Amino acid sequence: DIVEATFEIIKSCLEKGEKVKISGFGNFVVNSKRPRRGRNPQTGDEITIVGRKVLTFKPSQILKKNLNNISPSQD
Repeated sequence: DIVEATFEIIKSCLEKGEKVKISGFGNFVVNSKRPRRGRNPQTGDEITIVGRKVLTFKPSQILKKNLNNISPSQD
């Protein structure tokens, strides 16, 4: 299926740390978060939250414009 193949390519690129841009839709980017201090909400003890990678999505200007031009009656 072409959709599954496309998602596999996107996934593969993101796993390599590459930015994925889909024209007219937006960008997917993998960002690294540094370790930080936090607090265990159950005990109140300070803990170290380990660094990790997070996936972020930034919609394109075209997508944002199109979303904001849709009236509720067009749902």
